[in-house]
Amino acid sequence: MDINKINEYLSQFSDMAVAFLPKLALALLLLFFGFKVIGRIARLAGRVMERAGLSSNLLPFVRSLVNVSLKVLLAFSIAGIVGVDVTSFVAVLAAAGFAVGLALQGSLSNFAAGIIILLFRPYKVEDWIEVDEKFGRVEEIQIFNTIMVTPGRKTLIIPNAQVVDNIVTNYSKKGYIRMELNVSMPYSESFPKVRDIILKELKAIPKVLSEPEPEVGIEAYDSHTVLLAVRPYAIPDDYWEVTFEAYERIKAAFNREGVKVAYSEGVELGTIGT
Repeated sequence: MDINKINEYLSQFSDMAVAFLPKLALALLLLFFGFKVIGRIARLAGRVMERAGLSSNLLPFVRSLVNVSLKVLLAFSIAGIVGVDVTSFVAVLAAAGFAVGLALQGSLSNFAAGIIILLFRPYKVEDWIEVDEKFGRVEEIQIFNTIMVTPGRKTLIIPNAQVVDNIVTNYSKKGYIRMELNVSMPYSESFPKVRDIILKELKAIPKVLSEPEPEVGIEAYDSHTVLLAVRPYAIPDDYWEVTFEAYERIKAAFNREGVKVAYSEGVELGTIGT
């Protein structure tokens, strides 16, 4: 072989090495430290989602998703630094992503909504919430759905996109709720007397909060009764227990104090039984 050719090849190789090796060394350095940083980010994301109440069954999947996504981005960045033309790969991935996005449009919207819920936390596990007129306690926040249990022990599986698109009422945010109870009395009865009777019974219920104080007022006038608004405060977990006990105590107090009621059949007054 011609010695001049060999020298020419060696010279070209040397020039390429001088031009390429620093980029390769930088790429390997970025790859080494980038993987370490990505590992920490994935673990941090896992801890944040665990505190947010994400199901333990989904945590490994979410951590892996974060890990793989960041590593793919790192690989493309390093390839660009080295000098590899990644335009064609990006175009192929974009086309594939578009096709997958169209096929999984509903699931992706639920996934994105789940991320929003976990990040901004409008509610958390154990909170009592109302979404689209559905009321219950949050049992689990999944990446696609929120699992709620109603007071009647029914399990509701609500897509996260529906949660984000609707008004969410969080009854646990303040630590207590005002209960919306109603009691009727005839026009012939004294409202101050009836109000005092009801307030006395409400304050005797152990799970009714003393602060804020219970409220009793006239809400409306029907054809033959006065509708009273009874508004005690309680923690959300005691909602139904306080509701049942309040109505039971008020009925017994009306009987004891001789408060009459107006029956729907007419305006005739009658007594309340025990």
